[in-house]
Amino acid sequence: MKGLDTNVIVRYMVQDDPGQSAVASRFIERECSEDNAGFINRIVLCELVWVLDSVYGYSRRQVADAIERILRINVFCVEDIDAAWCALRAYREGRADFADHLIAEVNRRAGCESTVTFEKAANDVEGFKRLG
Repeated sequence: MKGLDTNVIVRYMVQDDPGQSAVASRFIERECSEDNAGFINRIVLCELVWVLDSVYGYSRRQVADAIERILRINVFCVEDIDAAWCALRAYREGRADFADHLIAEVNRRAGCESTVTFEKAANDVEGFKRLG
């Protein structure tokens, strides 16, 4: 298994840089398979959401659809995929960041009764408790 960085996933999905996009696509299509999946960790998922939103101006729905495609592709092995699916569902329904939903879900699965924060937007995330 080989780990995939955010920039490789972005080039593969967005196809915005002819050289790097071709290299990323070729690598994923030739080197990643169901038997030898490309590993995508939780940090990469969070960075991907940020890049698609902030850099490429994707709408919340487009971002959610892109993450769903990643979770469904069998040539990718996503770290803690069940938590990622839960975070994606909550992201689609809520207003907070995908990362906040993923943090809350991962922490809940680790046994945390809540996750404390100063972030106002996290008030909308089940499992977060705002300090102050």
